[in-house]
Amino acid sequence: MLLIKTIALFQNYIKLTKPRIIPLLLITAIGGMLLGAKEIPNITTILTVLIGGSLASGGASSINQYLEHDIDTKMSRTNDRPIATGTIKPINALIFGIVLNIISLFVFIIYTNLLSGFLAIGATIFYVVIYTIILKRSTHQNIVIGGAAGAIPPIIGWTAVTGSIGIPALILFAIIFIWTPPHFWALSLILKDDYAAAKIPMLPVVHGIEKTKKEIFKYSILVFITTLTLIFAENIGMIYMIPTFVLGLFFIYLSWDLLKSEEIKKAKSLFYYSMLYLSIIFIAIMIDSLI
Repeated sequence: MLLIKTIALFQNYIKLTKPRIIPLLLITAIGGMLLGAKEIPNITTILTVLIGGSLASGGASSINQYLEHDIDTKMSRTNDRPIATGTIKPINALIFGIVLNIISLFVFIIYTNLLSGFLAIGATIFYVVIYTIILKRSTHQNIVIGGAAGAIPPIIGWTAVTGSIGIPALILFAIIFIWTPPHFWALSLILKDDYAAAKIPMLPVVHGIEKTKKEIFKYSILVFITTLTLIFAENIGMIYMIPTFVLGLFFIYLSWDLLKSEEIKKAKSLFYYSMLYLSIIFIAIMIDSLI
């Protein structure tokens, strides 16, 4: 019985870290790392980026759930989270998140460099303070500005092998920064009523469905253009260019199709496709960087 309870508790703490979002963050971090290194780095650096990045992301998610447990109970997407269900006390989640971030900071500082450690902890602070505390409940621009936190991993990957921030790393940041709004606005179209019930001023709640679909379409064009700028800033080849061009056009098509359709369920397809789109772009960066 004790073993079963221990395993259940462990699973709930893992759930606090939002493990489903970590792989995409790590893919972008590794993409930045390989683009900066132009070769496969030593195993210590790779493990540092993977472990340190996972700890920082998991810690930020835990603190986020501590701060949002009051609204998590009001949304169908989040009402099964550990704090919302009462399986983990809020203060324990907060301590857990802080500890994970402290460990992440030292992992980066010890095994890579100070800059990477500060960027990791800076991303958490931005996500927790700027996005979660200041923006999320106060403005429909929450995800536009707050998305910067999720765009930092490729810069961390780059700095882990270079020790400095370069123009290509900033372009990778820009790709994710511009990709984030249409990705989350697609989700918010699906969960519009949930966000309204929780009094979160997401774009479709404040300005309606049609305005949101128009913004998604505009941002899909912007992210397509931004992905192409990497070609001019870095010696990158056809392995990146071809899938980026084709998949980017398809992203624009899906956004246009959503704009012209009355079926909100198409937003779900766009939401899932956007994750695949970003993943393939960064996998292409990895491959292109090594050839």
